[in-house]
Amino acid sequence: MASDAKQLSFFGRMLGALPNWQSDNEVPGSQLYDRALLTAVLSLIAFGFVMVMSASMPEAQTLTGNPFHFMTRHVGYLLGCLAIAAIVLRIDMQTWQRISPIMLLVVFLMLLAVLLVGTTVNGATRWLSVGPIRIQVAELAKFAFSVYMAGYLVRRHQEVRENAKGFYKPIAVFAIYALLILCQPDLGTVVVLFVGTVGLLFLAGARLFDFFALIFAGLLAFVALVLLEPYRMRRVTSFMDPWQDPFGSGYQLTQSLMAYGRGDWLGQGLGNSIQKLEYLPEAHTDFIFAVIGEELGFIGIIAVLSVLLFVTLRAIRLGNLCLAMDKSFEGYLAYAIGIWICFQTVVNVGASIGMLPTKGLTLPFVSYGGSSLWVMTAAAMTLLRIDYERRMSLVQAVQRSVR
Repeated sequence: MASDAKQLSFFGRMLGALPNWQSDNEVPGSQLYDRALLTAVLSLIAFGFVMVMSASMPEAQTLTGNPFHFMTRHVGYLLGCLAIAAIVLRIDMQTWQRISPIMLLVVFLMLLAVLLVGTTVNGATRWLSVGPIRIQVAELAKFAFSVYMAGYLVRRHQEVRENAKGFYKPIAVFAIYALLILCQPDLGTVVVLFVGTVGLLFLAGARLFDFFALIFAGLLAFVALVLLEPYRMRRVTSFMDPWQDPFGSGYQLTQSLMAYGRGDWLGQGLGNSIQKLEYLPEAHTDFIFAVIGEELGFIGIIAVLSVLLFVTLRAIRLGNLCLAMDKSFEGYLAYAIGIWICFQTVVNVGASIGMLPTKGLTLPFVSYGGSSLWVMTAAAMTLLRIDYERRMSLVQAVQRSVR
């Protein structure tokens, strides 16, 4: 498999024609990776760079006196993405499966370290500082937990389907992670982890009684967490009627809605947003989608959501194909990444348009933020690696049958 990794290249060409062979509309050897998925991910990252530059200039000018401050840092994040992509594409899936428990333990220790020596920003302690680099460990937790869940479902698949004990073991691990992340506090990441865990257990064929019991318990826990923290309760009440207090608890959402209103069908044009002029907080991070709506309009919004939906469906489809080939670990990991990207997009967009309470979750591949961009890049490259190994398996199977 290590020698196969050398063949994984953005510029890979045909391995050779294999006549009269077709499966799922793909000819093995015609290409070694999913070009459509790669193009979609690169397009989102490039588009995100443009929108971060547009949305961040006013705030950067005020904070640092340099309108290109955030853009320069984003360029550094993109260089980090290249390094991450080069590394992840060379790691075979057997290695991920083997080290999944180690990853889970390392991220657990990092979450503990955040509570002890973490960096606090805006009242939340979510980052570990390593020299000039600041890492949001909760983002790493999403990827590590996805890999762990895929490995667990391979090892305990029958137990998950037939025994409540097998179902609730990963829930116990999730509960430990959730407790540490809530101490930061970061409810949004906990919700993403919960949805990903529940989704994978459902796709793995868990018993419906256990599944619905978990959903019910999760909803009760979410309500309790909201009621116990006044700031979360304010977010919920303000999202229900932001215009009741447009200059207080509903300020961010009302400014976001104004941005969408100004965007109309075709938008005000790239760079012509008014709300980003320090009216809309977090315009280049959590609420970048509102700036997209204002500058590019409804058409721009639909275009971005379509590409994100394409990436999600591609991941789910890849999971189906892998499971059909008895590549269970790869299939479940592809499912987990697809659910993660989809749900995080729903929460980010839903919060900015007033359909969901405001949560601190980035728009995948688009929002400013090194940790999110790096982890999402690792997830996307993992999908490419999964698809590459699947295609290589098909090629090798056909070559054996030809001989």
